[in-house]
Amino acid sequence: MKSIILAGGSGTRLWPLSREKYPKQFLKLNQTSLFQDTVIRCLEVSDISEIFVVTNASQKFFVIGQIEELGYELPAENLLLEPVGKNTLPAICYGMRAITEKFGRSVVGIFSSDHILDTKAMETIASAEGLASEYLITFGISPTSPNTGYGYIKPGESLGVGYKVSEFKEKPDVEVAEKYIKEGCLWNSGMFLFDTEVFFHELKSHAPEVSDTFESSDDIQEIYGKLPSISIDYGIMEISDKVATVKIDDHWNDLGNFNSIYNEFDKDENSNVIYNCDDMLVNSTGNLIHSRPKKIVSMIDVKDMVVVDTPDALLVCPRESSQKVKDVVSALKEEDDERVQLHQTVYRPWGSYTILENSERHKIKNIIVLPHKKLSLQMHHHRSEHWVVVEGMACVENDGERYFLRQGESTFIKAGVRHRLSNPGKLPLEIIEVQLGEYVGEDDIVRFDDEYGRE
Repeated sequence: MKSIILAGGSGTRLWPLSREKYPKQFLKLNQTSLFQDTVIRCLEVSDISEIFVVTNASQKFFVIGQIEELGYELPAENLLLEPVGKNTLPAICYGMRAITEKFGRSVVGIFSSDHILDTKAMETIASAEGLASEYLITFGISPTSPNTGYGYIKPGESLGVGYKVSEFKEKPDVEVAEKYIKEGCLWNSGMFLFDTEVFFHELKSHAPEVSDTFESSDDIQEIYGKLPSISIDYGIMEISDKVATVKIDDHWNDLGNFNSIYNEFDKDENSNVIYNCDDMLVNSTGNLIHSRPKKIVSMIDVKDMVVVDTPDALLVCPRESSQKVKDVVSALKEEDDERVQLHQTVYRPWGSYTILENSERHKIKNIIVLPHKKLSLQMHHHRSEHWVVVEGMACVENDGERYFLRQGESTFIKAGVRHRLSNPGKLPLEIIEVQLGEYVGEDDIVRFDDEYGRE
């Protein structure tokens, strides 16, 4: 069995904890991220060479780095970068085509990268392989509540391992959801199991514009330029008469908002979920609190609230209203506010940087370069840079000269000069960078050489 992981989501429903350039699938709410947990589950049924990840260029290095943290290396041809997001049907088509080209006819599991799922459920998924030779399989979750955030699947005729799908139902209100559960409906999980031959046959029958576009070219840029934005449910699953559902009784959660996170994780004796901070709570219960290490969060007589504190944004709302975060994100997008996209801590393939202070003409960063990693050979038109080593050893290329700096030592990079920073050591390198100039935006960079393929 082969696996496709869909990992291109923007993650704005958990803003400000997640951002477009650092979405929820890569957050580490525990020791591993949701994406890493998905990879671990897929390894139960597939070899690493049989796992394909569909994502985008801005998340490419999260995928590579987090798989490396697990001790694996994803083959380069298994990392599929969408030029632009066009919803789930094109993403799945891209993955199914790549698997067919590499392995021929295959049975393929399709998984979202931002769900929580008990690893035991992979046994149920693998048991449905035989049914996939005739049906497109979707997996339905046994409901635990009349949830209004999920679509529902109504099972029909028994097929042994699963059921023929009688009907797909849209997200309901509470009263209708209760009715669906009494009728035996299942939550629509967004996980699938497809035989490549059956999938492409149904694609040709029900979404010919998508099928023809993929067949028309090998250039993925050209293909995506012509594709409609369409979901797998709307494009095929709700139309085809060859759709079956297999019930999963194991624990599942899509962590769609902060209330879902609250319901998922361990609580203290006062039913509070607390991350990353010291707390001083008085008569406060049922809260989700996420702040920064060593910061004290004090709350008095506060109940059932979400408090998410990041260096550049603070969210406070009732837990039951946390789905309205999307309205805040929409308003920030209209104002072209970069805090929708980026944290003050930004992750790069070589490490990360945190913006400590920022104005129109200066910026101060704390930069971490991982062992044996290096930044691109680059130049800035409008700013100079002053580097001070806090910890580790830095190798500096500066206007053709190469030298090393140790703790407490510094150097100056003039505007317009080619330069590069690298870490030759076995421990992380930490430096403070002070930028000064008429413009200190992140887009003032010209790369001459970059081992990560960035332009």
